[in-house]
Amino acid sequence: MLDYKLYKNKSSGSETIVLLHGLGGNYGIFCNQIGTYKKKYHVLAINLPGHGQSPSTSSYDKPFTSELIANEILALLDQLKITKAHLVGISLGSVAVHHLLQQAPERVQSAVLGGAITRFNPLASFLLLAGNAVKSFIPYMWLYKLFAYVMMPKSNHARSRTLFIREALKMNRSDFLAWYKLAPHVKETYLDVQENSGNIPKLYISGEQDHLFLMPLLEDTRSDEQASHLILEQCGHVCNVEKPREFNVASMAFFKRNCAQASISPAL
Repeated sequence: MLDYKLYKNKSSGSETIVLLHGLGGNYGIFCNQIGTYKKKYHVLAINLPGHGQSPSTSSYDKPFTSELIANEILALLDQLKITKAHLVGISLGSVAVHHLLQQAPERVQSAVLGGAITRFNPLASFLLLAGNAVKSFIPYMWLYKLFAYVMMPKSNHARSRTLFIREALKMNRSDFLAWYKLAPHVKETYLDVQENSGNIPKLYISGEQDHLFLMPLLEDTRSDEQASHLILEQCGHVCNVEKPREFNVASMAFFKRNCAQASISPAL
């Protein structure tokens, strides 16, 4: 079972927000969101496989895939008797959100996706290929640091960059490489999102300096009538860390608009 922390709101009618972090992080990257969210909602912060105290990616008797990750999240929701929730995914956490939107849209009330990834641009694709060629004989943290600096190169990205590098040091090599192998398949997790979850509201929050992922995201989501976008100025990839106030204000307003007033509250 995945490692998690549940913050219960005192109101019996509160809905649930589920937080999904990116590669190398953990639910601690939502430290600036949890305090705000839990005032109005139950908050479920999850450590994905290979992160925190969650099972290692090698502990499963099946191949480590996006589907397996989604199934682990759903199993935890089932255990906690959460039938439907608002999802928040950051970076590769947005990929998990997209997979859930394809696989189990009936479990999603709404989705906020920060620094969302729908596919890689040519530079990111080249770096993935180069990293794949050398990953077997260099320390994995060299590879992670390279990607961190390429994704978040500017001085105002320093806090996000430092945070992710520090947290990634807690991962072991095999877990990092298992997640790395999923990267070339990111595009597949978005292919049927609009078809399978066209009625689910989605808010994409990105930094204007998210140079690897912003343009592909805008192109891919253009035809989704349920998708709205907020582009934050002077902000990079990890927008919830760099611009927490703006992220919180926008996401809280979005949740308020998309609450299921008549739905049955989760039995937490």
